Amino acid sequence: MTGRLYGVGLGPGDPELVTVKTARLIGEADVIAYHAARHGRSIARSIALPYMKEGQIEELLLYPLTTETTDHPGGYQGALDDFYADCAERLAAHLDAGRTVVVLSEGDPLFYGSYMHMHKRLAHRYPTEVVPGVTSVSAASAVLGRPLVERDEVLTVLPGTLPAEVLAERLRDTDSAAVLKLGRTFEKVRDALAEAGRLDDAWYVERATMGAERVAPLKDVDADGVPYFSLALLASPAERTFVPEPAAAESRGEVVVVGLGPAGRPWLTPEAQEALAAATDLVGYGPYVDRVAPNPRQHRHRTDNRVEAERARHALELARDGARVAVVSSGDPGVFAMASAVLEAAADFPDVPVRVVPGLTAAQAVASRVGAPLGHDYCVLSLSDLLKPWEVVAGRLTAAAEADLVLAIYNPASRSRTWQVAAARDLLLEHRDTTTPVVIGRNVGGEHESVTVTTLGELDPAQVDMRCLLIVGSSTTRVTDRGVVYTPRRYP
Repeated sequence: MTGRLYGVGLGPGDPELVTVKTARLIGEADVIAYHAARHGRSIARSIALPYMKEGQIEELLLYPLTTETTDHPGGYQGALDDFYADCAERLAAHLDAGRTVVVLSEGDPLFYGSYMHMHKRLAHRYPTEVVPGVTSVSAASAVLGRPLVERDEVLTVLPGTLPAEVLAERLRDTDSAAVLKLGRTFEKVRDALAEAGRLDDAWYVERATMGAERVAPLKDVDADGVPYFSLALLASPAERTFVPEPAAAESRGEVVVVGLGPAGRPWLTPEAQEALAAATDLVGYGPYVDRVAPNPRQHRHRTDNRVEAERARHALELARDGARVAVVSSGDPGVFAMASAVLEAAADFPDVPVRVVPGLTAAQAVASRVGAPLGHDYCVLSLSDLLKPWEVVAGRLTAAAEADLVLAIYNPASRSRTWQVAAARDLLLEHRDTTTPVVIGRNVGGEHESVTVTTLGELDPAQVDMRCLLIVGSSTTRVTDRGVVYTPRRYP
């Protein structure tokens, strides 16, 4: 079993910019390898040090030369080629022994990184993975607070070691640019920027994200003492085009009446989620407002269940003053809920826009739990006599029963209304068989959901409260042996 080779990017210098994966691999490695100049001090090791463990093997890969001359028969490149070959064989010995080897690289391993010389010599021989890192170019853009490129602009990355005329030509023809490896090349790069007419726009960034970080207009930088770890940056030309402050104008509010569906977030439509997210104020019956996740920038106006008109006017007044108001309703706001109350009150607020966002109804939710009892014509009505007399309710129940419609019955009972369910059952039995299927759905979609399938003759009013919805079948509604309830689409 051979070991595994990792080339890991450490980012531009701040140890907190090391990726989670790189930090983990450093801590798990058997061998930590890193390059350094002949002074032996490794910036890469200093960045990685917080993540290294005691007892790990360290391989210092010491360059034989940097910029000085050499008597090597192959010249400067020959000396480096021999060095890289020797380093690769040193690492190969660990890999052959089954050890995990992590090679540290400042910035990104394959972006002007020393690791690439190990990669070219070892990746075809051993299992290898490269872990990217934040580049010095990205770091410089971040510390400047200026974008590199926008939309279809072009970014050019150049080494400062290029000939001056090549640098000037490339800098003249690009939108944004980063010139790396300044140090001894600084004066040449500055002259090339001037030749390209870009010097006034150029920034100098030294040791980005490190303790000795320095940022300045490049034309103001003294060439003496410019280190290798610095770069010149031409940011996006668009960064000079700031978005103007919006003109002062009266904020235009609106009211959106939002259906929350029968229960939690899974029943909420994307359109409803968008409306809730955009709101500055939430208005509604307290338990319904509580179903919307808290957001500290929003104002929540919780009210009692019996003040619909006052609630609607309050929402419209808030919108008139510039608020974006979401009036929330359970189920669909247009079914025995707040939409009609808001639209009625809106007549006194002609300048306030009102729109309605639908929601999944309680009838649909209960029906889905048992099958398709609403598969044919059906009637939706409320047993509450708070807003209409019982005589009207009774007349509509009788008419729906005579028409052989399936009924979805809302508000069947409450603490103060306990007799209507029995009265409705008795009215329906004058026109329906006792075996007519009845579905009792309580808190469908909620934590304590329950669904009961019974018959009209066996319907027990004591089982029904305000949290229930009843579905009473027609003469064609069927219940299968598996308890599935459906109403055929064909009528005999």
